[in-house]
Amino acid sequence: MKRPIITLLTDFGTRDHYVASMKGVILGINPRCSLIDITHDVRPQDIEEGAFILANTFSYFPKGTIHVAVVDPGVGGPRKPVLLVTRNYFFLGPDNGLLSLAAEADTVKQAMELTNPKFFLPRISATFHGRDIFAPVAAHLTLGIRPGVLGPKLESWVKLDLGEPVATGSGLTGKVFYIDAFGNVITNIREHQLLQFSRGRSLVIRAGTRSIRGLKKGYCEGRKGALMALVGSGGFLEISVREGSAQKTLRMRRGDKIKVVTD
Repeated sequence: MKRPIITLLTDFGTRDHYVASMKGVILGINPRCSLIDITHDVRPQDIEEGAFILANTFSYFPKGTIHVAVVDPGVGGPRKPVLLVTRNYFFLGPDNGLLSLAAEADTVKQAMELTNPKFFLPRISATFHGRDIFAPVAAHLTLGIRPGVLGPKLESWVKLDLGEPVATGSGLTGKVFYIDAFGNVITNIREHQLLQFSRGRSLVIRAGTRSIRGLKKGYCEGRKGALMALVGSGGFLEISVREGSAQKTLRMRRGDKIKVVTD
């Protein structure tokens, strides 16, 4: 039999005991699990960043993978712990929008609030549902329990709003949505939106006080230290600097405006 796969994405970091505790709970229930760390370096409480990383990662795992994501500033409050079952995957985490980009990209088939204590740890901390609820539920899913036994069905769940780029007569305006470890500035403008807007015309990308003409096909086409624009691996317009940091060059932050015009 194939080893079941559980991925973990959190803002816990690796200095403390949190991630290891979750792994210990899972392996205590099913020692055959393969545990894959997506990342534990999401900025603390940054739901949007975690959602973006999960949405750019989940589909590369085999069908049936259980994705556990915990970026949970509302832990212990009224937000629900949920399971979203999609065409190919299971997503476990807090109902705060963290799961929505990934789960909806794969089409949600079922949604459940996690309420059945039979599948939790005996004692539930108000501050660590990753260990006490999500980890044991994930492990039990690998043993074949039916999602329906975990709790009542949900008709709706919290959806994260990326904000759509706005097209006007003067251009296409988006925003910085993510900045990766290389300093690449990633926008919320998707490739198909660029193509629809450009209609074969040359593009100019305006970021802060700088203008970048045209799109590169890859980082290798840029000059060392120079700004360039391209469509990144996630399918979004990004601004980069070869062997440098676009974020430092432009001094941009999440939420800053990016405008695309035709030449």
